[in-house]
Amino acid sequence: MKPRYLSLFEDGTLKKRVQRFKDLTASCRLCPRMCGIDRDAGEEGFCGLSNELVMSHALPHFGEEPPISGTHGAGTVFFSSCNLGCVFCQNYQISRDRMGRRIDRQQLAAIMMDLQEQGCHNIEAVTPTPQLPGIIEALGYACERGLSVPFVYNCGGYEREEILRQLDGIVDIYLPDFKYGDDADAYTWSGVRDYTAHALASIREMLRQVGATIETDGAAAAGIIVRHLVLPGGVSSSLTALKLIRKHLTTSLPLSLMAQYTPTPAVKDHPVLGRKITRHEYERVVEAALDWGFETVFVQDIDDVHALMPDFRADTPFSWKA
Repeated sequence: MKPRYLSLFEDGTLKKRVQRFKDLTASCRLCPRMCGIDRDAGEEGFCGLSNELVMSHALPHFGEEPPISGTHGAGTVFFSSCNLGCVFCQNYQISRDRMGRRIDRQQLAAIMMDLQEQGCHNIEAVTPTPQLPGIIEALGYACERGLSVPFVYNCGGYEREEILRQLDGIVDIYLPDFKYGDDADAYTWSGVRDYTAHALASIREMLRQVGATIETDGAAAAGIIVRHLVLPGGVSSSLTALKLIRKHLTTSLPLSLMAQYTPTPAVKDHPVLGRKITRHEYERVVEAALDWGFETVFVQDIDDVHALMPDFRADTPFSWKA
């Protein structure tokens, strides 16, 4: 199956879209924060980025959902910074501490090609929103070199619907979070008061583009999976999130219910977030999703002993250590 972006590259539309994204950085409106700063002039908004690309790691990733990792791994590129400020972020070293190195568009294109040559099933951009213009420009350069695997957009769900419309025909697989069912929790844990409305509108637009299905037998070529991380003490919020998806979207939307929460150093002494979730908490959310008719639900095993925290200071951040 031909990736969607290739048609736009061939008819010149992809290049035009890149220019539209670039125009937004002179008064940055890439995400709902709408900072309005001139990133082209080196000004920094919430994400702390100029218009340069900053990347942490690129590697075949075998720990994503089976349709994303497949048998040869997702071609995952971890970008630095984020447009959210989640206090519990498992990738805090790159999202909050902004570890990473500056690369240009041609270097990123070469990285994409290398991942394809290693046999990866796709190119997965993790937290692409703040660096969208450079990523899509690099995608175009990679097309010139022969890129032909699906493009995966892995984001936190705090997106602008208007920006996503410009990605129509570029993204093959969407992998958004739906973090919260309650904006009070969104403000407490991520510092935004309007998360749920933006997440619902964004996922609705993603569904319009790629449909509410994904291949579950082998690596997917197109589709969507919505992720939800179950937090300690957060069963009520998780159930509210599922109800919102069921009411405003569709139960045919594939869900990935994640049990991997591990306290980061920033919250290890927090009265709520300072522990892992219990098996009972996680199973309540999974059982609710099944009872309410969700057709495709990806689940995880709960590891009660080992802390599964990536270390982005290492060359291989997913070599888990107890």
